[in-house]
Amino acid sequence: MLAGSFLPAGARASDPSALWKIVSQKCVPHQQADHDPSPCALVDIRDGVAKGYVLLKDIAGIAQFLLIPTARISGIEDPAVLAPGATNYFEAAWKERHFVDERLHAPVPRDAMTLAINSVYGRTQDQLHIHIDCIRVDVRASIGANLDKVGDDWAPFPVLLAGHHYRAIRIDGKTLADANPFRLLVDKDPQAAKEMDKHTLVVAGETFRPGDDGFVLLDGKADAATGNAGSGEELQDHACKVMGE
Repeated sequence: MLAGSFLPAGARASDPSALWKIVSQKCVPHQQADHDPSPCALVDIRDGVAKGYVLLKDIAGIAQFLLIPTARISGIEDPAVLAPGATNYFEAAWKERHFVDERLHAPVPRDAMTLAINSVYGRTQDQLHIHIDCIRVDVRASIGANLDKVGDDWAPFPVLLAGHHYRAIRIDGKTLADANPFRLLVDKDPQAAKEMDKHTLVVAGETFRPGDDGFVLLDGKADAATGNAGSGEELQDHACKVMGE
């Protein structure tokens, strides 16, 4: 059994609720009282706390931000992410990627930007958070070289990424407004809904042809037998070396 081989990363953290405490005890109250989101960079509760989110600069990396719901949602395994009317947190994260640009003092190219959520076994916090940051240089090259092999249904990605197996699917469109990655995962693979805790999702911006923007959605899975904790964040580079190419 996976849980017998992998202790959930949240259990290894000194306080797996640290992010939730920052959001619920600092950012949201500060925004409500003084219109000051600190220590977050942004608090968006225009549609209510139950549907809102914050942007918080991660302590790791030069430009990495986290998008965190203002509702108590544990992570990818929480039924709330698939509930009718659920906030599309990936869409919000893509919309707010400009915070990374501002930290780097330059716009990150579409195909150099990623969004990632880790599995239960590959995370340190038990509050849903999407990592917004640059893609690894080698991962960018691998995706670019294999775009013709990414289609409208889940299929194994033809090469290992960061030493692990992923599968991929293509999303068309400049934004994720009509494509919630959580929903795409289970709509295209109903079995995934029974083991969401093991899955990790990574959204990579892409341009398939000039003027044809979209995304490559990557799905990995925790596997104790291979030592894969299901941490899609591994495909990101928190030093943003891709910006120096």
